[in-house]
Amino acid sequence: MSPAQARALQLHAQGLLQPQRRKPRRADVVAAIERMRLLQIDSIHVVARSPYMVLHARLGDYPMAWLDEALADGLIAECWAHEACFVGARDLAAHRAWRERGSHWAQRHAERMHRDHRPAMDALLARIRDGGAVLASDFPREDRGVSGWWEWKPEKRWLEAWFALGELMVPRRERFQRVYDLAERVLAKLDPPFVPSVLDPAQLRQHFILDGVRALGIAQARWIADYFRLKPTVSARELAPLVATGELIEVAVRGWDAPGYVHREHAGALELARGGRLRATHTTLLSPFDPLVWDRARALAMFDFDYRIECYVPAPKRHYGYYVLPILHRGALVGRLDAKAHRAEGVFEIKALFLEPGVESTPRLVSELAAAVIRTARWHGTPRVRLGRCRPAALAPALRRAWKAESG
Repeated sequence: MSPAQARALQLHAQGLLQPQRRKPRRADVVAAIERMRLLQIDSIHVVARSPYMVLHARLGDYPMAWLDEALADGLIAECWAHEACFVGARDLAAHRAWRERGSHWAQRHAERMHRDHRPAMDALLARIRDGGAVLASDFPREDRGVSGWWEWKPEKRWLEAWFALGELMVPRRERFQRVYDLAERVLAKLDPPFVPSVLDPAQLRQHFILDGVRALGIAQARWIADYFRLKPTVSARELAPLVATGELIEVAVRGWDAPGYVHREHAGALELARGGRLRATHTTLLSPFDPLVWDRARALAMFDFDYRIECYVPAPKRHYGYYVLPILHRGALVGRLDAKAHRAEGVFEIKALFLEPGVESTPRLVSELAAAVIRTARWHGTPRVRLGRCRPAALAPALRRAWKAESG
């Protein structure tokens, strides 16, 4: 198959091939998370927090409260997966079983924390057992004014360690802040009901390999481990038995130096892609933590898009900006923009917008990009768009004309 057909298959698997044709429903939130197999959590709030943005790219104009309600209703749960993630309730058992193997860095860090602070951590757990759920804000800190995850107060660190160890879970969030309660009380309210996994370590690893390939649509072996932070890296030799049993389909992609692998559930979509019948028509803005782009090597190989999350890079070393959103347009990553939502003013600021080298600002691109920005801005409650610099410079007046026409 061609690289464009492979991209279409990946976008299909991720729910980004075409815009949703109907209004979103509550159940779509859980369905999208189950389709991606996870939804990474990040608390940066320059625009809508990442998990809400990831869903918006797939569902369109949905109420953000639906994600919070899905957690409170036990339809999804929080756990460590790629990083801290929401996962479907039906998928949690495998994640908890995998965590018990101590294979994630968060688990190993939490174990060290418990060894160093056992009396205090045990006392905190006893308080929650006797007194009920808590927030980190229930514990005042002495050094007021200090902020940042690296300066968390001890109780916040201990709560997070118990969460990583699986003794605490998150039944709900309040203003996006975690509420912590005993895992047994949270597990009892999951829908569908929680049933512990009986898979052994080898079966669990195979489970997550298959889930990673299914979520990606098509993947080279070297990309698979990153999706669920598996170690060691997945190899073609490890995948050969899964190809032999038909769980995976091996596919040659022109220009790739290694085969691609497709989950058997995507066999029909694979044939459509090979026949050129998966048409990418969606234009949207992506979160920096969207599964489509979080693996820099994969994004470069799949989309020829060199993307780095620069919010963790010192300002002088940033090339594009602090919180840069990739632009997906009809099957290609055509550019990126540095955005900030000024909610009090009702302004969606684009500090800078860059098209990729060689991307032409055609009338269709201008029209569909302008519409995608307006949809995102209105969903944020910031309907006025303010545009800074553009590359190419001629794109700026074209976008402004499109927004002026849209506003009537």
